Amino acid sequence: MAAAAAAAAAAAVPGGPGAAPQGLGGWLRRAYRFATDRNDFRRNLLVNLGLFAAGVWVARNLTDIDLMAPQPVP
Repeated sequence: MAAAAAAAAAAAVPGGPGAAPQGLGGWLRRAYRFATDRNDFRRNLLVNLGLFAAGVWVARNLTDIDLMAPQPVP
């Protein structure tokens, strides 16, 4: 009973292990932990699919640029 009360009190403390992150720094820490967690298959799958989708978007949207085409003169 005392251990459960101590665990509940520790979780209620701001900045404790179960606390939500505060501000931009907390958001960045959570995003970094999300992207670098090597032990969670679902997170790794989501991150890899996101990177793949970003690569497909870049490939589809930047392939129509012809770098050798004459540029308009102002």
